[in-house]
Amino acid sequence: MQHKMFTMATHATKIETAKAYNATMEKIDALMKKGEKKLTDKEAKELRAMALAAQQYEKSIYTIDAPKTLEGMIELKMYERKLKQKDLARLMGLGEAKLSQILSGKRMPDVAFLKAAYLKLGIDPSFLLSHV
Repeated sequence: MQHKMFTMATHATKIETAKAYNATMEKIDALMKKGEKKLTDKEAKELRAMALAAQQYEKSIYTIDAPKTLEGMIELKMYERKLKQKDLARLMGLGEAKLSQILSGKRMPDVAFLKAAYLKLGIDPSFLLSHV
């Protein structure tokens, strides 16, 4: 039965259950242990298809709620871009002190900050306006 699951998972374009996901991950693991250079073209294509299917399944079950605060959204953007606060300030064209004060809630965001958050970080304007 397990071998049959591997075959199904190998050809699956969509994983819908945890059982199918686990079987797919076992097959991926087995191919990875074989080594990239030792894979046949067919196995490499299978591996890619299974990895993409597993990734889609993971995205469907492991969701992270969007930030509910402006500070949270800015921190998420910093994390996504692997930026330190000083790098973010430079990117946004702001002083480090000003950014620090805004992120700590000691200072209200001004138009320059909001504009930079939209243009440089791609934060939705409606989110920005509803969180000031």
